[in-house]
Amino acid sequence: MDLIRATVILSSLLFTALAQKPVLSVEPRSAAVKTDETVSFRCRMVSGSQPVQLEWKRVNNQQLEDNVKVGPDGSVLTIAKVRVSNQGQYRCIATNSQGKTTITAVLTIKQVPKVRVTPTGPVTVRVGGALRLDCSASGKPRPSISWIKQEAGSETVLASTTTDSKLALQVTVNAADDAGTYVCRAQNKWGSDEQKVELKTEGRAMVEPRASVSQTDITAVESQTVTMHCQATGSPTPIITWSKLRAPLPWQHKTSGGTLTLSNVGRQDSGQYICNATNAAGYQEAYVQLEVDTPPYATSVPDVVAARRGDPLLLQCIAHGSHPITYRWIREGGASMSSAAKITQNGKLTIAQLKVSDSGVYKCVATNHVGTGDTFATVTVTA
Repeated sequence: MDLIRATVILSSLLFTALAQKPVLSVEPRSAAVKTDETVSFRCRMVSGSQPVQLEWKRVNNQQLEDNVKVGPDGSVLTIAKVRVSNQGQYRCIATNSQGKTTITAVLTIKQVPKVRVTPTGPVTVRVGGALRLDCSASGKPRPSISWIKQEAGSETVLASTTTDSKLALQVTVNAADDAGTYVCRAQNKWGSDEQKVELKTEGRAMVEPRASVSQTDITAVESQTVTMHCQATGSPTPIITWSKLRAPLPWQHKTSGGTLTLSNVGRQDSGQYICNATNAAGYQEAYVQLEVDTPPYATSVPDVVAARRGDPLLLQCIAHGSHPITYRWIREGGASMSSAAKITQNGKLTIAQLKVSDSGVYKCVATNHVGTGDTFATVTVTA
């Protein structure tokens, strides 16, 4: 009898284990391929009651495209010669007597950039004339686009963008040296593409550079962004570079054409900045004087005092920042300052003979035209 009962229990447990909804896995869970490549996803039932029916659908229930095929047993989904419209999620659906289970696979299309330029060249422009070069690029994610001039085995970036799908370059032909190869190059994480335009010039001229800046004196507040603009004329077209007198340029700087941008400036960035315009005919400099104003940063010397009744007190408030700086001492917690306290213009607080009631926290507030800064000193007076 016990053997029969055990057999019944075992059979019941086996039935419960087998009689369950499908448990699925899919390989790969995600795939990234280029267009015209082929990719397959395999759906497999890990456990569950048989028989089971497998099928594939788009997540949005759209019909599978004509280049998407499902194997005879429904487990393998193959996408041949992948195109952009195939990108998205695909569901493997398993159905048995106990219910339905789905698992999702994701297909991402690697859209390598494609570049188109106009005019295609070669183009001939007379010295003194100008040419507009237009470049458009497609790709996903959106590629960065740059116009580059190639000459003597080197490359110079003339313009770039990471936010637009089009980039125009205005080329002013001041001399025969402006001739050369102009390249539009687009890049994203999947690859790059480029097209070249050959520019030829007619005529010849050479003029020494003339450099000028839009502002010769700039005053900024700490943490602001400062932009300096330099223009230069001459033939051949001058190359513009920036430097700082007797110091390197701040590490948070960017240059684009004749524009110098300083981010998050500090007092140490004050000084004279030099725009240098150079071509084969010579060079010229233009100057910008930058002053960075900062709010006070205050400290108290000392910041902790332990004294006896009758001892003298001297607190010195020291503040760094743009001058002039004014100082003010107050007591925290609403306590009034001792009638014997004296405060000087340079931030000193003195009390000739301390009382026990002079114990407490003293606050120095330093102020200039930019803002304020404060510091604290704790004074303990014992009898």
